Amino acid sequence: MKRNFVIPSILCAALLLPTLSQAATVDISGVKLEDRATLAGQPLVLNGAGVRYKAVFKVYTAGLYLGQKAETTEAVLAAPGPRRLTITMLRDIDSAELGKLFSRGMEDNMDRAAFSKLIPGVLRMSQIFSEHKKLKEGETFLIDWIPGTGTVLTIKGNVEGEPFKEPEFFNALMRIWLGPKPADWQLKDALLGKSK
Repeated sequence: MKRNFVIPSILCAALLLPTLSQAATVDISGVKLEDRATLAGQPLVLNGAGVRYKAVFKVYTAGLYLGQKAETTEAVLAAPGPRRLTITMLRDIDSAELGKLFSRGMEDNMDRAAFSKLIPGVLRMSQIFSEHKKLKEGETFLIDWIPGTGTVLTIKGNVEGEPFKEPEFFNALMRIWLGPKPADWQLKDALLGKSK
């Protein structure tokens, strides 16, 4: 009797297992991004992903992960819980130069007074990037917002320095890609899930 009960239970579990564990991946210029991630114990979904172009050259892929989907910059910046931006290089680039571009992107998308409050963090971020000398094709870095901790930079799998505590710092970074003067308009739309 017991055996008859156990077999259907095992069969049900076996049938359910593939649907529970199936994580889809999205291919962006040869870079595979999972459609889900976990950060600080919280599940995140891939909001959107795309390629950053400089002239005709592909520079990197970016993927934005949120607790729930958002289609506007305002919704991304106001999203509760952990958030992540993942960037994978599609070509070798000088890290110090990338750090400078990020600083410029933050400055271009904020008013002067707000940006001036973040200057110590901006300088520290630039220093972190310049210490790496080069980011090579295929290397990844993460920009994570973890409530109660701050913005955490992970470069090539290693957490770099202390977290940036101010919530404004993460949002200032997000404006590089999602602000009124984004690094790449097509990438902005892709991160907001507006383009295929």
